[in-house]
Order: sequence, then structure tokens, then C-alpha cells
Amino acid sequence: MAARAKRAKVEDGSELSPLQSFLQWCDGVGLELSSKVCVSKEGTVAEYGMLAKDDIEDGEVLFTIPRSALLHQGTTKVSTLLEKEQSTLQSSSGWVPLLLALLYEYTSSQSHWKAYLSLWTDFKTLDHPMFWSKEERGSLLKGTGVPEAVDRDLANIQREYTDVVLPFMTRHPDLWNPGTHTLDLYTQLVAFVMAYSFQEPQDEDDDDEDEEKPPNPPMMVPMADMLNHVSNHNANLEFTQDSLKMVCVRPIHKGQEVFNTYGQMANWQLLHMYGFTEPCSSNSNDTADIPVAKVYEAAARGAQSDLDRQLVEEQWGVLCQMTEEEAAFVFGKQGCLTDTELYTALKVLCMSKEELSEFKDNEGWEEDDEDDEKISLALSNEGLSELKASWKRLIYEAAHLTLRSYGDGEDEEKVMDVDRALMEDKAALAGLSCRQWKALQVRYGQKSILHGLMELTKS
Repeated sequence: MAARAKRAKVEDGSELSPLQSFLQWCDGVGLELSSKVCVSKEGTVAEYGMLAKDDIEDGEVLFTIPRSALLHQGTTKVSTLLEKEQSTLQSSSGWVPLLLALLYEYTSSQSHWKAYLSLWTDFKTLDHPMFWSKEERGSLLKGTGVPEAVDRDLANIQREYTDVVLPFMTRHPDLWNPGTHTLDLYTQLVAFVMAYSFQEPQDEDDDDEDEEKPPNPPMMVPMADMLNHVSNHNANLEFTQDSLKMVCVRPIHKGQEVFNTYGQMANWQLLHMYGFTEPCSSNSNDTADIPVAKVYEAAARGAQSDLDRQLVEEQWGVLCQMTEEEAAFVFGKQGCLTDTELYTALKVLCMSKEELSEFKDNEGWEEDDEDDEKISLALSNEGLSELKASWKRLIYEAAHLTLRSYGDGEDEEKVMDVDRALMEDKAALAGLSCRQWKALQVRYGQKSILHGLMELTKS
């Protein structure tokens, strides 16, 4: 059916649509697409998506793309130059070579990937918070951690463009032009890479197991990036020596959408990196952070005397040598995901003066009799209510302080009630803008986890 429509377009002299041109390009580069699926803008949760045209069984290959069709710094027309000057393209992100390749290919009329890149004519479909106004981020996402992450991103992007990309482009004016390849376009392409790129997993059979290697650089995988994400996905991308394959991981019925997974992503991560969220009730990977500084603040508030306050300061000094002040403890829907780190913090902040002195004298504690499995169980939803009273109080107060940071000084119940009322009012929900709805899913998901944590640890 798709092939007949394509021929009709050509026969009557009209131009192919961007999607038809892309599918024709896929056929030309050797991408094998199963007859049981189709790419569509209708019936999908986002701009593009993949639908099942027939029932699909577990293990069936939905498409295979040869590695030669992938777009990255090794396949671009300017790959030799990027390889030659790789020492000058180092940055904290590690993305500069791919981004330079994209700057070149996106603006080249002769690009091998023109039909693929033409699917994104102006990047307006990207709605990452980095494209929201600072005021909008601050009002809609206060307390979620997203505004701070975006501020860091934008500062890093500008620094990377100014310090690394511009000098490189100036040295090669025949290939790049700062008038065309602007900071704005560079920022859009960063969001494009965040939302649509893939990273190949490290080879598990590598002999140098003790040597920690940097992650593989990102790459663009045409067709794979058409699939949308849900935590309860039904397909997965597999990497082989010659190609990449999208494989069905559980039965898909005719008419259903095919969903890939971008990993175990909380809603704040999905919004920050991809520009969308899942309904918070259905995202089983949703999380909320409690900054380590909030645990310290909770401990300080519990001090009854000058001696108590002095002890808390000493405990905090010890803990700061073991963890970063900017660190956070991550809680999911089933309990703490950073259980070992939280266990350490609780143990240090609840030490007596004698225990702390002994700890310092020994330069740490002796081998703990608590193994990882016991710690994980103790800090799961099932184990939290059985913790020592002093530990529960710290967790409760830290969750309480974190929850208050979403509002403007209101108590935690008022902070919860505002979004709870919105979530339960169908008419109000329907009246929200797309950005307001996405921000609500992030906020309410995090607040619900923190509120649940308080319920499990209250006296």
C-alpha cells in the first residue's frame, strides 16, 4: 500500500512528502522494514511513530539497518577531518564531533542523509525545557531539579560552542560558516542528539574489566528514532557487528503502537532530555530526589542543644569527605534506589559522640556486617517502617523539607493539594497547555513519591 502511494506521487508529478522521501531513502540504503509495521503520524502518541499492521510475535525483527546508514562522526563526509583534529574537539559532553558532523550534513544540499534530516525541517517539534523561557521553567518546574539541569546545559553548550566549535569552524571556513552554523542551530542540534541519538553499550567481553572506559559516543540511527518510548515497552534495539535490529520483546497486536525504551527514565529525565513525559501513574520508573543537604538540614533541626549542634556539624564534616555536597538520594516507587549511599549517610548522621570519635580514630568503620541485599531490603518500602526511630525521623524530615521546596513556603499538604486537585479535575486537565501538562506529571509524580515516603516513616 505504501509503495503504491509512493508511485502515484511520482507518476502525477507532485513531490514526495518528507516521510515518503525518507522511506524511499531507507529502501536505497538497504534498511529492511518488516511488512508487519508502518511509520505513521496518525494513531501514534507523538509526531511520528510505528504501528503494527498485523499481529507480531515475541522475537520478530521489525527492521534491520546496516551500520553504513548510521550517521556519526565516522560516517559523515567530513569524518577524515574530524578524526585528524579529534584532539582539539575534546569537551565535557564528548558530543562535539557528532555535532560538527550534524552541522555540516544538516545544511548540505548534497548530504547522504538529506531525506532523513529533512524530517526535522526546523526542530519546532522539539520541546525540551531548554526552549522554554526561564520564567516558565521556574514557575512550572520549581523543585523538580529540571531548571537547574537546564541552566547547566545552556551554560555548557555556550562554553562548548565558544571555546571548541567556533575556533574549529574558523580554521575550516570552506566547510563551516558561523553565520549559518550559529549557536542557536548548535543548541537545536544538541536537543536533537539528546532526544534521538543512541549509544552502543560497551562490549561486555572486553578483557580490561578493571579499566573504566568512557561511554561510546552517540550516533543517529534512522528509523529507530521514529519509535516512541514508554516504560512498558514492546521492542528493543539490538546491536550486531554489521547492523542494528529492532526486535519485538512481547506480542504486539494489529493496530497497536510499537514502543522502544530509552532506558529506565523518570519523568523529569524524559522531559529534560527528550521533551515529553509519561502519565506519572503509568511511569513505573519515576523517581524523586532528596538532596543530601536536606538530610543534613533535618539532622540540624533535630539538635536540642549546643552540644547536639556541634555533633551534627562534626558528623556533616565526616559525611562530606565521603560524598559530594551536591549529591542526592534517589527514591523510586518501591523505595530507595541509592540505598548504600543513604545507609552510609544515616549511619554517620545518627552516630553518638563516642561512635563518631571511634570512627575517626579508625579512619572509617570496620567491615560492616550488613550486606547489600539487607541494606536494599531495609530501605525498600517494605523495610522503611522497621528502621530505627532516629533513622526514620531523618528520612521523614528530609522528605518534608524537600516537599516544601516545590512551593513558596507552604506546608507539604498544601503543596500536594494544589496538584492533586488538578490531577483529579478532568476539565482543568483538559484546559492545560502541553507544557503545563508535562510539568504537572513531573511535579506530581515526584511529590507523590515524597509524600508516600513520609507516610512510611512517620512516627
